[in-house]
Amino acid sequence: MKGLLEAIEAEQLKAEVPAFNVGDTVKVGYKIIEGGKERIQNFEGVVIAKQHGSVNESFTVRRLSFGIGVERTFPIHSPKVAYVTVVRPGKVRRAKLYYLRGLTGKAAKVKEVR
Repeated sequence: MKGLLEAIEAEQLKAEVPAFNVGDTVKVGYKIIEGGKERIQNFEGVVIAKQHGSVNESFTVRRLSFGIGVERTFPIHSPKVAYVTVVRPGKVRRAKLYYLRGLTGKAAKVKEVR
């Protein structure tokens, strides 16, 4: 039974998984279906967490939109995620950046890797 589950999971995995880490600023293209049309909506922000692994792997992206913090969680292997592009690599010393929720403005910036 366990071998069957692993075989099904292997089919669901994407071949090209983008390489990014917590602290990186990424641009995520997410497919949205409106009526009969399909379009890609971009969501750009800082990766504050990566969860799980294998098929269930997901990551949370945070950005400020008109002064309000917006977080969105994306499954990496979802067919609705069109692409993930690293805009700016970040230098952090934590696995989860939940402390950014309490910061605003310049204090909420993540240092860039040089």
